[in-house]
Amino acid sequence: MNKHAGVARHAWNWGLATCKEIAEAGGRLPSAIDLHKRLVAEVKSQNPWYYEVSKCSPQEALRNLNKAFKRVWQVKGTGFPKFKKKNIKDSFYLEGSINILGYWVKLPRIGWVKSHEELPPVNPKNVTISKRAGDWYISFKIDVEPQATPKVRERIGVDLGIKTLATLSDGKTYPNPKAYRQAKKKLAKLQKELSRRQKGGKNREKTKLKLAKAHRRIANIRADHLHKLTTYLAKNHGEVKIEDLNVSGMLKNHKLAGAIADGGFYEFRRQIEYKCGWYGSKLTLIDPWYPSSQICSNCGQRQKMPLDKRQYDCPNCHLSIDRDLNASINLENADSSAV
Repeated sequence: MNKHAGVARHAWNWGLATCKEIAEAGGRLPSAIDLHKRLVAEVKSQNPWYYEVSKCSPQEALRNLNKAFKRVWQVKGTGFPKFKKKNIKDSFYLEGSINILGYWVKLPRIGWVKSHEELPPVNPKNVTISKRAGDWYISFKIDVEPQATPKVRERIGVDLGIKTLATLSDGKTYPNPKAYRQAKKKLAKLQKELSRRQKGGKNREKTKLKLAKAHRRIANIRADHLHKLTTYLAKNHGEVKIEDLNVSGMLKNHKLAGAIADGGFYEFRRQIEYKCGWYGSKLTLIDPWYPSSQICSNCGQRQKMPLDKRQYDCPNCHLSIDRDLNASINLENADSSAV
């Protein structure tokens, strides 16, 4: 697997260097097919270890490079493709005769490999193998028919926050696990240990692996928490109403950027969008300028609410309610004019 990932990385870096030379000379960027023809003629013959792995690995790497160049011109804000480094997001692509039997999967040129968990009884046409923190992961596509689930509530408003990740309009709250904040001291200790290790030494690689596993654990805790929340919302509610938050703009606030990133607001939005499609729910995005925190959910009175004020006390109807719960109720009751 390391050989396959290494060949894919070598093909990407060679293709990127070749494209840069052509672009600097004022030529037209070659297609993935043209690059592969040059790779076979110029690189494969000089590097016999290319023949020790599946031909799909370098081919797909060049296709991905071609897609990356297209995104530069098509998607605003996309950066120029970069050279890949060893042991950083290593991955490769395989297609052909792939068989799955319980915990085992047969891969071309690799053979039977045992997985940590039982795999679905399908025969995928292609797979992607990736390496994260020393462990290998397999991913492939399967056909799934979306199934609408019975709803326990017609609609619900969701207010995202830092202290409490999500406050629902029915009164339920989901605490923010703050995985990064909890592991900050451990990460700092490992970073310090890594900086003291000699470059190229085995102990440095061991420490680097420990650090990668610590970061993976943080990502897994955050993802698990968000998956449970978004699945519950999409499965049990006919309509989910959330603010259309500008997360990239919020991250420019350096005082709150760390806490916002630790909460995973962007990932929450991504997950709730596709899960609502899975379970037959509707996702409604409310204008971020809608003053959900300033309006009384009982009488409609509006007043200023600084961030340090966590309780909403209405001077008109004398309602006293948690700030986030008040906002989530307003989001649920927001009409089309606020969307």
